[in-house]
Amino acid sequence: MTNPPPRTGILGGTFNPIHLGHLRAAEEVIEALELERMIFVPSASPPHKTHRASDPIAPAAARLEWIRIAIRDNPRFEVDSIEIDRGGPSFTVETLTDIGRRIAPDLPVFTIGQDAFTLIDTWREPREVFSLANFAVITRPPVAAVSLADWLPRCIKADMDSSRDGQSAINRNTQTWIRLVDITSLDISSSEIRRRIREGLSIRYLVPPTVAEAVEKSRLYAGQDSQ
Repeated sequence: MTNPPPRTGILGGTFNPIHLGHLRAAEEVIEALELERMIFVPSASPPHKTHRASDPIAPAAARLEWIRIAIRDNPRFEVDSIEIDRGGPSFTVETLTDIGRRIAPDLPVFTIGQDAFTLIDTWREPREVFSLANFAVITRPPVAAVSLADWLPRCIKADMDSSRDGQSAINRNTQTWIRLVDITSLDISSSEIRRRIREGLSIRYLVPPTVAEAVEKSRLYAGQDSQ
């Protein structure tokens, strides 16, 4: 590759709420790709997610504050409110364009789970997304990949040259790359955390203690009927 090594990772999501799985994934991607920092970008209104009234998305301001609490002791973690400040549906192509201008000539590494990666064809301007960033694709336990080619979205399959071991690919048009990154299997989900809160169960050891305190104090997930 002729491009300089990337220094900046981006981890987007609803973070409803942020948990140890998010934090551990970010830490391991930084280590695996030798990044300098990871920017957490909470969405304002995720266009691909719908929630029942009994399982709401917490207000953006609360989710942003919980991220700040969660990452404040890690100097390599940052949070950016760009999608919240922009308002409306949160489109990755817009976020990558804006952050890319800010950090140029660095090209960011967009960190994404396997399940979301396979749905990128349904995103706004998916081929443009792959020209704006490199991609670190992390597996969500217990899923494991034999080859990245198994997961490549249709919109870019013809553009990619895969490595012999099947763990990475490079876009021959943009020279951006995609890599599989194995991470520690922490089977934690935000939906399970919300369910536990609704049912009055402990979320200890699923989220940082300071975040658990803030989430429980907010009562944003409590008192809803589970379905």
